[in-house]
Amino acid sequence: MKKFVKATIIDVIVALLILAVIIFSIYIFLGQVIEENISLINQVAIKMENNTEQKEMELNENNRLQNYPEYGTQYATIEIPKIDINLPVYYGDTLEILKKGVGHSSGSYFPGEGGSIVYMGHNSRNVFRRFSELQLGNEIKVTTSYGEFNYRIYDMQLINETETDKLPIQREKEILMVYTCYPFNNIGYATQRYVVYAELVE
Repeated sequence: MKKFVKATIIDVIVALLILAVIIFSIYIFLGQVIEENISLINQVAIKMENNTEQKEMELNENNRLQNYPEYGTQYATIEIPKIDINLPVYYGDTLEILKKGVGHSSGSYFPGEGGSIVYMGHNSRNVFRRFSELQLGNEIKVTTSYGEFNYRIYDMQLINETETDKLPIQREKEILMVYTCYPFNNIGYATQRYVVYAELVE
C-alpha cells in the first residue's frame, strides 16, 4: 500500500512539473505576442479618446447650454475650501464614473442654467469623507469651460435614499445639491444620504 501511495504522489508531482513547464513555455513563446496586442489595443483606445471632438460648451441668451458634454466625460471641477476638496466633475452617475470623481445626475440642470444641479460622490477618504465638517455659509465653487459659479451652503440634511423629494428638480432658483452616503465611515451599502444644499451667489 505504501508503495502504491508513494508511486501516486510521485506521478502527481511529475504531472505538476510537466504542467508548469508547458505553462512556462506558452508564456515564453506567446507572452510577448499577448503583451504587444494589449499594448496595441490600449494605444488605439487612447487615440480614439483623444480624437473625440468635444464641442465647446457655452450658455445662450436663455441660460441653456448650446452643447452638452458627452456622457461620462469631465466638464468641470468642484472646490470646497473648508474640507480641502478639489475634484473633477463628470457628466453621469454610474459606479464607474463615481470611481473617478464626482458625478452629475443626468436628470438635473448644469451650472448657470438656473435650476437644480445634483452632484454625488463616494464617502471615501479622497472624496466626501469630511462632509461632517461643513457648516452653513461655507462656499462651493464649480469651474467649467464656460464660467465659474460660486455657491453658498444654506442647508444640510440627512435623508433616506428613497426620499427623492428631498432632491427636487426645479428651475425657479439655481441650487446645487451635493450628497454622499451616510454614515461617512460606512463600509458596504448604505441606505442614508447626507445632502448639502447651496445657492448660487455669483
